[in-house]
Amino acid sequence: MKAAVLKNPRTIGQRPLELSELALPKRGNAEVMLRVKACGVCRTDLHIVEGELPPQNRSVVPGHQIVGEVVEGATAELPVGTRVGVSWVGGVDGVCPLCRRGMENLCNAPVFTGYTVDGGYAEYAAARADFVFPLPAALTDTQAAPLLCAGIIGFRSLRVAGVERGERVGLFGFGASAHLAIGVLREWNCEVYVSTRGESHRKLAESLGATWVGSEKEKPAVELDRAVTFAPSGDVVVAALGSLRKGGVIAINAIHLDRMPEFDYDTLLWGERQIRSVANMTRQDARDFIALAAKIGLKPKITLFPLDQANEALAAVKADVIDGAAVIVP
Repeated sequence: MKAAVLKNPRTIGQRPLELSELALPKRGNAEVMLRVKACGVCRTDLHIVEGELPPQNRSVVPGHQIVGEVVEGATAELPVGTRVGVSWVGGVDGVCPLCRRGMENLCNAPVFTGYTVDGGYAEYAAARADFVFPLPAALTDTQAAPLLCAGIIGFRSLRVAGVERGERVGLFGFGASAHLAIGVLREWNCEVYVSTRGESHRKLAESLGATWVGSEKEKPAVELDRAVTFAPSGDVVVAALGSLRKGGVIAINAIHLDRMPEFDYDTLLWGERQIRSVANMTRQDARDFIALAAKIGLKPKITLFPLDQANEALAAVKADVIDGAAVIVP
């Protein structure tokens, strides 16, 4: 099969991925083999290919928003031809104290798709059968792909922030994840306040029904109940904190943060304001979000790239030159 392989992490400008011919993945007894139909590009992929997340293997095929068709390893629940999605969490041990508490997203021995095991920047991929999600017919392959991490993690971020119906919610940064989260917030009758760089991102937020849209340097005129930050920047977290009411909560939707700058406790954090991190996702998050996305007709804005342009797809995401999500199609 053809695959885009990361052998040595390096900056996007140095074209870190090599288009290679590989043997088909070795499928374990509890795994299904998938013919990849689409794979979304995530900002976590950038952290992997540029070495901000330390390498776990000598080489890896990135990509953890996989839409694929079962071709081997079929089960009664997953017959050949079943269309499924694969996300960032590709497996957990199920026995650690966190898994036993129902917190599998914090498992002490997780498998991460496209990081600790090969992912979906390829023509075929293997995945644990209990960590794939049948996809509703209402979602096309390319529409479903960005939902499988950007969408699920954005949805979990709203849950971690404790968002309730009808609240004022701030989205700080407006890329692949935020432009899906706004659809959920509108369904929950929330007022959405978007602060983001890039005129095209601001126009997209307006078109999707944001109550207020401003630049990354502007602050909503009202206090927010909840906020989610999407940029891997501590400065953005502090900016969001300055927009919260007393008792408000920020959820940081980022696996990597550049730093956490010093800030004034008395004016920004005091008053039982809270900062929470978002770590991975659970299978129940995935099932709940996919069902909701199909129900409300959530359709991400996408830009398609062929497999041999995987480096260009990563560069486009890093430079914020596309609105919505990038999707690689083998």
